[in-house]
Amino acid sequence: MNKVVLITGGSRGIGAATARAAARDGWRVVLSYRSNEGAADNVVRDIKLNGGIAEAIRGDISRESDVANIFNRCKDRFGRLDGLVNNAGILPPVGRFEDIDFARWANTFAVNTGGTFLCCREAVRIMSPRHGGIGGAIVNVSSMAATLGGATEFTDYAASKGAVETLTIGLANELGTDCIRVNGVRPGLIETDIHKSAGDAERVGRLSKSVPLGRAGTAQETAAAIVFLLSDAASYITGSILSVSGGR
Repeated sequence: MNKVVLITGGSRGIGAATARAAARDGWRVVLSYRSNEGAADNVVRDIKLNGGIAEAIRGDISRESDVANIFNRCKDRFGRLDGLVNNAGILPPVGRFEDIDFARWANTFAVNTGGTFLCCREAVRIMSPRHGGIGGAIVNVSSMAATLGGATEFTDYAASKGAVETLTIGLANELGTDCIRVNGVRPGLIETDIHKSAGDAERVGRLSKSVPLGRAGTAQETAAAIVFLLSDAASYITGSILSVSGGR
């Protein structure tokens, strides 16, 4: 396979698991990261040790110039882009709605929604036949918070992910004739360190009993769903949001 996929936030958690899974499926992988160069290098090294091709590019997806650089470097390196996984995002500290200031709200949307918008736009400019491309697949990583609302925890995060889902449906309808499929994955309670970064390291253990399957999911299980939606096995799927939530 000569196909190239760009995975944002590919240095840890779901992004890192997706990078490794995509490489195993034969994708050439470009992953972006914001600050943790060591973690990104570890993912690239693992992929190369297993015979894959991978490269890491530093950039903040909430900055338009950084996004342009990421995509330009990807195109310069491989000459094409066939898949995009918009995984990078932030989960702000747990807190009630009335305690959220506008700076936090704006930053959450700038990264989670604005970053997804910027990356989708740049991908279309490479993938679309109107721009010399041959089509491709985009997978946007949302969250069950988009449907549950994030009450008493992070309503700003939930709202930002709701916007990502609306964008996913709109783009799927617009880009079908460009041979670009656009889908979303909606992870539920997944065992990653993002909960610790939000100030609630015990969240997964506390809420696991509320999941019908009785446990939290893993980054690898989420990655499997993402890679499926990227693949030719999902060639007639667009505009779908796949919940990976254990039924929660």
